[in-house]
Amino acid sequence: MSIGLLGLLDDIAGIVKVAASSVDDVAGMATKAGVKASAAVIDDAAVTPRYLDGFAAKRELPIVGKIALGSLKNKLLFLLPAALVLSFFLPSAITPLLMLGGAYLAYEGAEKVFHALAPSHAEGHEEKLTPVAMNAASREDEQVASAIKTDFILSAEIMTIALAAIPANSFIMQAAVLALVGTGITLLVYGAVALIVRLDDMGMYLARHALTGFGRALGRAMVKGMPTVMLVLGVIGTAAMIWVGGSIVAHGAGGFGWHGPAAAIEHVHELADHAAGPIVAWFAETAGFGLFGLALGTVLIPIASTVISPGWKAIKSAFGK
Repeated sequence: MSIGLLGLLDDIAGIVKVAASSVDDVAGMATKAGVKASAAVIDDAAVTPRYLDGFAAKRELPIVGKIALGSLKNKLLFLLPAALVLSFFLPSAITPLLMLGGAYLAYEGAEKVFHALAPSHAEGHEEKLTPVAMNAASREDEQVASAIKTDFILSAEIMTIALAAIPANSFIMQAAVLALVGTGITLLVYGAVALIVRLDDMGMYLARHALTGFGRALGRAMVKGMPTVMLVLGVIGTAAMIWVGGSIVAHGAGGFGWHGPAAAIEHVHELADHAAGPIVAWFAETAGFGLFGLALGTVLIPIASTVISPGWKAIKSAFGK
C-alpha cells in the first residue's frame, strides 16, 4: 500500500514538473511574441485616446472600460479561434483578410484627415454612412463601436504577428500563448490609456495637495498640458492607423505579385540607411507607408459613401434589418 502511494506521489510530482515547465514555456513564448508585436501594441495605445474627445471626464474611464472589454472579446472569442483555424486549415486566407483590415485602417485614418482639412464636406460624407447621433448616449455608443472595430483590425495584426512568432509545437500550446498574449496586451494597452486620460486629475490633486512648491507647479503644468497631450495623441493615433494600414496592404500586395509600393519604399529605406543611418531610414520607411496608406484611404472615401454604404444598406433592407 505504502509503496503504491509513494509511486503515485512520484507520478504526481513528475506531472507537476511537466506542467510547471509548460507554464514556463508558455510565459516565455508569450513574452517573445508580445515583443514581436510591440509596434502594433504602441499603435493600439496611441489610437484609442482620440475616441474620448468631447466627452465629460466622468465618462472617460467607463468608455475605456467598454473598449477594453470589446478588445478582449475581439482577441479571445473571435481572433484567437480564427487565427488557429486559419493557420491549420487555410493559411492562404490570412493575408487577404489582413489586407482588408489594413484598407479599413487606411480609410478611417484618411477620413480623420479629411475631416480636419474640410470639415463641412466630411460631415456630409459621414451623414451618408450613418445617421448623426442626436444625444450623448448614442454618440458614446457610436464611438465605442467605432473604437472596437478599429481595435479588431489592430488586434488581428497583433495576434497574427504573435502566432508567427510561436513555434508550431501543438494546438493547445499555441492557443495558450495567444490567450496570454491577448490578455496581457489588452491589460497593458488599456491600463496605459486609462492612466493617460486621468493625468489631469492627478495633476489637479498635486496642484492642491502637494507638499512642495515644485509638486504643486508640476500639478498645474500637468493640468494645463493635458489638452495638448490629447491633441498630440490624436494626431499620432491617426498617423499610426494610416501607416499600419498602408504597411499591411503594401506588404500583402507583394504576395499577389504587386511588389511596386513595398519595393519602392524599401529602396528609399536602404538609401536613407546608407546616407543617414537607421533612425532616419526608419522615418523614411514609415513616411513612405504612411503616404501610401493616405493615398489608399483617400481613394476609398468616395467608394465607401457611393458604393459600400448603399450596398450594405440594401443588404440590410433585403433581410428586413
